[in-house]
Amino acid sequence: MLRIPRQPTLRLTRGLMSIQNARLFTSGSAEGFTGAVGNTPLIYLKALSERTGSTILGKAEFQNPGGSVKDRAALGVVRDAEERGLLKPGGTVIEGTAGNTGIGLAHVCRARGYKCVIYMPDTQSQEKIDLLRMLGADVRPVPAVAYENPKNYNHQARDYAQTVPNSVWTDQFDNTANAYAHYISTGPEIWQQTNGKLDGFICSTGTGGTLAGVGRYLREVSDGKVQTWLADPPGSVLHNYITSGGKLTERSGSSITEGIGQGRITRNLETEIKHVSGALSIPDTKTIAMLYGLLDEEGLYLGASSALNVVAAVELAQKLGKGSTIVTVLCDGAYRYQSRLFSKKWLEAKGLMEAIPDHLRKYAVLD
Repeated sequence: MLRIPRQPTLRLTRGLMSIQNARLFTSGSAEGFTGAVGNTPLIYLKALSERTGSTILGKAEFQNPGGSVKDRAALGVVRDAEERGLLKPGGTVIEGTAGNTGIGLAHVCRARGYKCVIYMPDTQSQEKIDLLRMLGADVRPVPAVAYENPKNYNHQARDYAQTVPNSVWTDQFDNTANAYAHYISTGPEIWQQTNGKLDGFICSTGTGGTLAGVGRYLREVSDGKVQTWLADPPGSVLHNYITSGGKLTERSGSSITEGIGQGRITRNLETEIKHVSGALSIPDTKTIAMLYGLLDEEGLYLGASSALNVVAAVELAQKLGKGSTIVTVLCDGAYRYQSRLFSKKWLEAKGLMEAIPDHLRKYAVLD
């Protein structure tokens, strides 16, 4: 079980957050990579909070030791496999992943002495692929095809695991140990960091683990007072599913975001989706503008999924009204995507340069 260290007490006054004590370190040293996962700070987004008249907070998951929120899921599914006797010393962890879960798993495998094999769509950023290989993972990019296709990267990972002795397919999408990792760590951290004073939690979802685990914890601990909302990129069916009362449509379109959006209801998401209060669809134009705005106003160098989450948090704050407190997830940094997100050529090819305000285009420094 993930250890949840004591957090500093927060006081919310007039829409501003002040920390009564300086940010505390965990007591003593962390036990290796896995002991350092979690206990991330909650960042007050000053400019956006002031503009909305609400308190908008971002859970700084990019400060996990592997650099993303997926460190929690990676550790959760590996620990679950160990506890159930599915993974023995020297074994192999196999997963189908669009990136960050694979990176988290590669770190955890290095730290715990396992081999790691990753199947991933060949549409992912080169930075992610290179990092996985640097971490010792056997990376197998495959054509990006729909989940229904037997050649989908997730199915290929499952099938390969059946041929390897002492191996486990961690099945991040449908293994509810993923959501449970957030239920016992991320959710309690947020509740403690806000002193139980929050009105809404919103984030995008790929596997559904973060939304389901955090949403369930906050719903239970608040007796249903905290609303959980889903943020969705273009090309995903989840916004329509929630707003239509449960109708699944054919997936179409695409987004600049990686690892979020979905064409089905995963088992992780299924555990909590009936309690989700609503959904917001966020276009790429708003996401890219927010990504550059966060860099300029907050000094935060974040990936596109983080920027999408912040756009959604602002829109939810506007829905819930002034004085509300909204928490979202800052999933990872921009380092894994910078060759695209800060490339003039790439932005122009995607038709997104015009979405970035003129005074922010100075940050697009790559050709």
